[in-house]
Amino acid sequence: MNMTSMITKGGLVVSCQALQHEPLYGSQHMAVMAKAALEGGAQGIRANSPEDIRAIRQAVDLPIIGLWKKDYEGFDIYITPTVADAVAVYQAGANIVALDATSRPRPDGLELSQVIQELKQLGIPVMADISTYEEGVNAAKWGADYVSTTLSGYTPYSKTALPNLDLVKRLTQTLDVPTVAEGGISTPQEAKSALDNGAYFVVVGSAITRPQWITAQYFSAMQEGS
Repeated sequence: MNMTSMITKGGLVVSCQALQHEPLYGSQHMAVMAKAALEGGAQGIRANSPEDIRAIRQAVDLPIIGLWKKDYEGFDIYITPTVADAVAVYQAGANIVALDATSRPRPDGLELSQVIQELKQLGIPVMADISTYEEGVNAAKWGADYVSTTLSGYTPYSKTALPNLDLVKRLTQTLDVPTVAEGGISTPQEAKSALDNGAYFVVVGSAITRPQWITAQYFSAMQEGS
């Protein structure tokens, strides 16, 4: 299978996620959100948890980048922390499994290189969510099918303004696997700039699928100077 053909080059992937404390939490809401994204032209969906992935898979015929946000006591990593979590995501219907590809300790005691190797042996395509250039290089070297800038600015050692399009550009100039732009992309112009900087495709979440966040941007701007 040609991995890079699964999501169209230059395409938009919409991240349909809501956490438990958010108004749109629930698989039924995410499935409807995915339908809306499809109508708007999305070429893929990014989704959290086996439950949401199954619901979205029934609702739309688009490639799904699946992940599972899980807290393990004593560990900082949060996105698909273990091999077992990744397998569950794939079995739920994801085409690609996204996972934390930082060098931080993992709950199952494996190194990232081992995780990627195990998943590839099972035939599971891997998206490496990285926060630094070095993490991206390592993930690609160890066999990740995609490298995404998802965690740039979200680890203690990668604080930066978002979106980090300089990182996107640097990775695309180095890696032989597709670089994905994700994280802090808030406008159509920023999404286009990500492609101009070499991103294979772009993932946008909050600016499309979190009404409370979108509303807050309007409210905040309208309060300035009032």
